Amino acid sequence: MPDRTDLIYAYDGSFVGLLCCVFESYAQKEIPSVIRPPGVQQSLFDTAKWIESDEHKADRVFNSIPARISSQAQELVKLGFLTCAPHKELLIYQFLRLGFTYGSQVMTMLTNDTVCALQKAVHHLTSESHKFKGFVRFSVYGEALVAVIEPKNFVLPLLSLHFCDRFRNEAFMIYDKTNSMALVYRSQKAELISVDELTLPEVDATEVEYRRLWKQFYTTVAIEGRNNPRCRMTLMPKRYWGQMTELMHD
Repeated sequence: MPDRTDLIYAYDGSFVGLLCCVFESYAQKEIPSVIRPPGVQQSLFDTAKWIESDEHKADRVFNSIPARISSQAQELVKLGFLTCAPHKELLIYQFLRLGFTYGSQVMTMLTNDTVCALQKAVHHLTSESHKFKGFVRFSVYGEALVAVIEPKNFVLPLLSLHFCDRFRNEAFMIYDKTNSMALVYRSQKAELISVDELTLPEVDATEVEYRRLWKQFYTTVAIEGRNNPRCRMTLMPKRYWGQMTELMHD
C-alpha cells in the first residue's frame, strides 16, 4: 500500500463513516495522514477527500475485525470512538492497520505507540463512565428526573444500561453538555438524541427541599476528624462538583 502523507479524508463524524474511511483506504490502496470529522477547521490549502457513509462497507470492515484480529479488538475500536483522544479517528485507523497485519497479537503490543495510546484512551473512557455511575445527580422536573453531566468522553452509551436498569419504572433524561447529546428513557425505551442546548425551568419548592435534605445528610454523615480534601479531590475530581447537589452553592 503506497504511503501518501498529504492525503486527507473527511467524513460525517459517525462510527459508520469512520469504518468507511478504513474501507476506502484499503480499496484504493492509499494511506490518509488525517481523518477529519465535521467542525474541524481546515487550512487554506487543504484539499480533503470526502468519504461517504455506507452501511454495507462499514459492516464489512466491522465484521472483519473479530475474524482477522479478535473480538477484543472490535470492542476496543467501538469504545475508542467514544473517547476524547486527540485525532482518535487516525488512531483507530492505524490500530486496525496493525491488527490486520499482526492479528490478535496486536492487543499485546503495548510498547507500540498507537496501541498504547488507544488502550489508555479507552481506559480513561471506562474509568470516567464508572465514576459517573456514582456522580450523576438527578432533579425532579414535573414527571421526569433530569441530570446534567459534563464529561470529557462520550459516556452516555456506557451509562445507558446502568441507569435504565436502576430507574426502569421512571422517566428520566441525562443531558451531556459537553457532547450536546441526551439519554432519554421513557415507557421502558431508551434513546440517544442530539440536544444543542438545554434550558431547564426553575425547580419547585419540593425539589428545593429535597436538595436541602441531601446537603444536610451529606454534612451530617461527614466525620470532621477524617476530613481529607486532597483524598476527596483524588476520588471525586473537582471538575465533577459543579453538577453534584451536595457541592453546589446555594
